[in-house]
Amino acid sequence: MNGVIHISLTDKELTTIDSKYVQQHLANERTFLAWVRTGIAMAGIGFLAAGFGFNSSAYDRLAHIAAIITGITSLVGGISIILYSAAAYHRKRTQINEQTFQASTGLIRFLTMMLLVIGLALAILLYVLLFPA
Repeated sequence: MNGVIHISLTDKELTTIDSKYVQQHLANERTFLAWVRTGIAMAGIGFLAAGFGFNSSAYDRLAHIAAIITGITSLVGGISIILYSAAAYHRKRTQINEQTFQASTGLIRFLTMMLLVIGLALAILLYVLLFPA
């Protein structure tokens, strides 16, 4: 022997905590990616609504305000959902490994409120565009 120590690890020693719960972690990743898609779509709705307001021939002050509210709310909401879902992903990853998982409702509540505000702003925008004063 020339002083080199050879250590071989068995499969059991290479198993990590994450590998015990592979299905749960994969589901967590799919959920995270779904929230990211939702956030991107939400931001896109704002740009679409703003485009309706700015390209309308029946453009007036109320349509402009509704377009701005919808655009800003959608963009901020989309970015917030992506950031919040990233934090939730990491929290759930830890909870899965520690077997202390608790479903969170904060993200669902936040999304519901954001969609309500955006929906109302879109309704006002469409009303003004379809029935100009």
